[in-house]
This record gives sequence, C-alpha cells and structure tokens, in this order.
Amino acid sequence: MADGKVEKDHRSQVRVFINLIDLFSSKYIGKFLSDRVVGASLEAADSGDEEEPQRSHTFRVVGTVSEPTAQKRSTFTAEEYCASDRDVLLARLMECDVIIYNIYGNADQIHEAIWAVSALHAELDNFSRPKIFILISTVLTWALSKPVDPDDPEAAFTEDDYRRRRSHPNFKDHIGAEKLVIKMGKTKKSRFSTYVVASGLQYGLEEDIFHYFFKMCWLGEASRIPVFGSGQNILPTIHVNDLAGVIQNVIDHKPRTHYLIAVDESKNSLEDIVKALSAELGPGKVARVPKEDIFLTEDLTQRDIDSLFVNLRMEAALLKENFNLHWVSKFGIIDNIDGIVEEYKRARGLLPVRVVILGPPAVGKSSVAERLCKQYKLHHIKLKDAITECIAQLEKQVALEDGDGDHEDAQRLLEMLKENLDKNGGRLDDQFVIHIVKEKLKSKPCRNQGFILDGFPKTYEQAKELFGAEEDESDVSGSKMPPINNKIIPEYVFYLEASDEFLTSRVLNLPENVVQGTHYAQERFLQHLASYRDINTEDETVLNYFDELEIHPEHIEISSHDDVEYQSVMEKVGSALGEPRNYGPSPEERKLLEQRASEERLRSVEAEAAEKQRREAEEEAEREARWKEWTAHLAEVKQQERELQEVQSIPLRNYLMKNVMPTLTQGLIQCCTLKPDDPVDFLAEYIFRNNPQVD
Repeated sequence: MADGKVEKDHRSQVRVFINLIDLFSSKYIGKFLSDRVVGASLEAADSGDEEEPQRSHTFRVVGTVSEPTAQKRSTFTAEEYCASDRDVLLARLMECDVIIYNIYGNADQIHEAIWAVSALHAELDNFSRPKIFILISTVLTWALSKPVDPDDPEAAFTEDDYRRRRSHPNFKDHIGAEKLVIKMGKTKKSRFSTYVVASGLQYGLEEDIFHYFFKMCWLGEASRIPVFGSGQNILPTIHVNDLAGVIQNVIDHKPRTHYLIAVDESKNSLEDIVKALSAELGPGKVARVPKEDIFLTEDLTQRDIDSLFVNLRMEAALLKENFNLHWVSKFGIIDNIDGIVEEYKRARGLLPVRVVILGPPAVGKSSVAERLCKQYKLHHIKLKDAITECIAQLEKQVALEDGDGDHEDAQRLLEMLKENLDKNGGRLDDQFVIHIVKEKLKSKPCRNQGFILDGFPKTYEQAKELFGAEEDESDVSGSKMPPINNKIIPEYVFYLEASDEFLTSRVLNLPENVVQGTHYAQERFLQHLASYRDINTEDETVLNYFDELEIHPEHIEISSHDDVEYQSVMEKVGSALGEPRNYGPSPEERKLLEQRASEERLRSVEAEAAEKQRREAEEEAEREARWKEWTAHLAEVKQQERELQEVQSIPLRNYLMKNVMPTLTQGLIQCCTLKPDDPVDFLAEYIFRNNPQVD
C-alpha cells in the first residue's frame, strides 16, 4: 500500500510543456492530457471502468502562446508564457518532465524546437530528474519516399522504414529537426529520452487541413464540392484526440522505438473524404476540378495544398502492438463522419437557430423574419415559396427521365400536388403542405444554419403533424409530452400581437400597388383576420402545443405605426436569440460592413457639424435679436428720461427767468462795461446791492 502511494505521489508531479498551446493541435493535446491520469495508459484496455481523473493526479500542462496576453487563455493550463527570452524559456523547460514541440502545422517553430532540444541536451548533467522530449512532426517528411514494394502498390510504410523516408521539398527543415531530435536522445537515454511522432493529416473538432471543405459544405453556397485533381491519392489521417492519446502513451510507455507513425487504420482517398463530407454536411455532390485550381483558393495555405496532394499508405504498427489507445476514430474520418461533423459544429459554435414566428395577418411577421434572417444568416421559410420551390424541383427531377425509383416517386408526388391544387382552387390540403414544409426543415441548409418559419403552423393539429416524431423514431424517454422530431423542432417561438384596430389601420394605409391581388384587400383582410381570431380562440391553439413542449412562446406587442424598421421587436428577439451562431460576415461582407460603418460615421460627423453650425447660428441670431431689443429699449428709456427732465425743469426755469435772470443780466452787462479787477466779487456785490427783495 505504501509503495502504491509513493508511485501516485511521483506521478502527480509530471509537468508537461507544449509550445503554442493556444493553436489547433497543441491546444487539444494539452486539453486531453490535462484530463488524463498519469500512467493510465499502462493499464490493460479491458481492465473495466477507467479511474476517475483527479486533478492532483493529472498532467500539469504549461506552454507558450502565440501572442502574449494579460490573462490566461485556456482553463486547462497551469501556466502560459511568451517565448521572447530564450534564457527564461530554458529555465521554464528545465522545470518540466516532458517537453513537447509541435511543428506539424507550425514551420516557424522548427528553429525554436532545434534550439530547445540542443539547449536541454547541453544541460543533461543539471537535470534534477529524467526528461522526455517529443517532437510532433508530419507524414509529409515521407511524401517522396520510394514504395516499400514496387510490385505491391498497396504495401504500407511502417516505423521500420523511417530511415528510407524522403521529404516533400517544402518539409526538408522538418526532417532535419527529426534527425537532430533522435540523435540528441542517444547520449544518455536514462536521463534524456527523445521521440519523433510523425502525425497524419489531423482532423476533428474545429478542423484543420479539411476545414476548407467543412466550411464550404456547411455554408451550402456551392451546388458541388470541388475535388482537386483526380482525388485518388491516399491521405494518411488521424483524429487530433487520437494523436493526443498517442502522446500520452509515449509518455507512459517510453517505447524503445524513437520514431513513431501516428495514423488511423483508414486508407481513404481525397475524393472519398470529400464525398462523405458532402453527403453528410453539404449538397451531396462533388465535382472534379483541375489540380491547378487549388492555387486560386485563398482559404488554403501552401501547407494545406501540400498536405491534400500527398499520396501515402502508412501503418502505425507500434500503436497496434504496444500501445493502449482508446480510439476516437480508429477507422478514419469516413467511418465516423456523423460524429466528426457533429463535433465540428459544436467546436465551432455552428449550431442551427430554429425559430417560428406567429401572429395575426399584417402584424409584420415576414418583415421581422427577413431582418432576422439577414442578421443571423438563417433560411426564411414562407409557405408559398416552399410550395413553389417544391413543385419546381419535382418538375426538374421528372424532366431528367432517369427511370429509377426516385424519378417515379417524384412524378407521382407532382401529379398528386397538381391535382390537389386544381381541386382546391390553387390551395393544398394540410397533408401536402406539412409534407413540403417538413422536407424543407430537414434539408441540409436548414439543419446547418437554421431557419425562421414564417406564419406556420396555424393550428394545434398542424403543429403536431409537422413537428411530430417520424414513424421509425421510437419515444424512449417515457415522457407524457407528444413525441417530437428533435432535428426540426424550434428552439424559439415568437408571437407578434396587435389589436384589430391597429391591424386594420395599418392595412388601410398600405399603398394600392401593395394591396392589389393579396389578402390585404379590405374585405378579404377582414375575413382573413376574423378567421384567424376564430382559430385562436379554440381550446387547443398552436401556442398551446408549444407550451405543452415547454417551448414557451414569447409575446411581443406591436402598437406603433412609426417603428417601420421594427427596432423594438428586433431588440427583444435579438436578446432572446443571443449572438449569431455562424462564421460571421465573409471578407466581402466585412468590407461592405466596414464601408457602411465608415459612411455612417462620416454622416454622423457631418450631421453633428451641421447641427453645431445650426445651433451656433441660432444662438448668434438670438443674441443679435436680444441686442437689438435691448438697444431699442435703452433708447426708449433715455427718451422718457429726457422728456421727464424737460417737464420737471419748467417751474425752475420760470422761477429763474423771473427772479434771477434780470438782475444777473444787468450785473453781467455792468461787469463787461467796467471791467473790474475782480469780476466775480464785483458781480456778487452788484447782485447784493440790486436785489429786489432787499431795501
């Protein structure tokens, strides 16, 4: 018991370094190891339930990141750092028990990997405990190898042939790094073990080499998926989590062979893989295009192109014989295509958004749906369009005259639809409508991106038939709720509400050219509205159906004629739906959006400048008006003061003219005549002597 405890304690201290831990394969290898028990792959494959991983007994993953950040990017790493200073980086590497350098998709890391293994080798005598160095390379270092057996083209390369390998011209630096890593491990194997893992073309989760084809299939914009060249070249592949399992086994087993091939057991050609992917995720068809066309594809790098044209049959003999590997995709991408596609969607967040918008006529369902489809890149399903499209496709299929079973089924359905349309005056029975809409919802584009079903179903029974489980789908849940088809059942139901008065007013204000020939004509609209209200006052309405499934409809009131862009509705719906689950805008769309944003900013600046100029002009005019008013008021006040002073001065002037001025005038005359030495004193004396009031 004591020995077991010591062994566990020793295992718990295994520290693993991985370069560029935030990029594709390094990220998933690190995440895989962080959840695995140290030494778990040493246990027999049939030993029963796996030991539940405990955080203290798992690998401690550290590593460098492509760009330095203030916070840790990954939840599974113990530490993340930048490799700008090699002295600091070497100190970090010396702290680790396992050093993994991934140059599979990172050619710019080759020189750092060569430096790292050389620097560690130089520090052998300073190791506190033995270390393992693992270089993850690529099978493209075998790309030009001569066949194992010229007489048997299907003979596969194994690890025993690694000395005969010949590299692709663009991967000579990779093979140089491989040779150096193996050489450095031969000095003191007990202290420093080195391994090279030649990885097949990696797939799974977010996707890497094959992402171009996954994305094209998911977008659904191409009618056929291209196969460049003949497509008959065999691609050695491996799921990224299976590669991580190989790394775990190398760490635990420490095999004697220092060069390992990591590929699954498939021997699939490029065409086979593209066909399987197109059938599961895309349009179901492929087209061979000239090999040279691949160089015109902007989404593919030179590494991607070299990888897609490799032609190698490889067998991972050591994995089969010595490793305890719990395969995710043992037999390749084609045999596990449904699971691969599903994990791709989840890893990329490409989950379909399924929406139903209901409400009375003229409430704005189609307008809201169109805006949502544009924003979320969903498929707008309108009843009339779906029926028209279905009939057109059937007519096209019948015209091909293949004579097979599908042709006969199409012809039979087309005849039934046309007969039913003639019988009902251009309308279809519910059974045909439901069949057409259901097939539309089950189509690849709707399953990939999602849909907005506009104004349908209208009744409880229609909803039950449309979203009910298929006949071959058994309900194993034991739920009392109606069995449903989980692939097409909506996640969100929005019910737009408005009063009859509001709807009638809106229709009456529509232009004549919009109303003509539609159910918005006044009499037809009122009948249509009355019929809708009757249907939705029954005990079982379409909203009741969704309530029973616990998909509770969100009611949104429409009451403003001014909100022609439905901004308030879009905000409420957008709040419920969250962020779009798609690739976002394409480069062209992004450029257009940036241009529009720039134009909007320019318009906003111009509007602000015009508004500022207008305000300043108004303020200036107001100041000028106030100044004129104040000046006029001031002049009026002064005039009034002058008039008042004039009136008030009359008695005083009369008094002076009568009592003062005669004597004063005579005194001045005398003063001027006599010219005394002191005229003021003379004048004062004169006035005193001649004062009429004094005798």
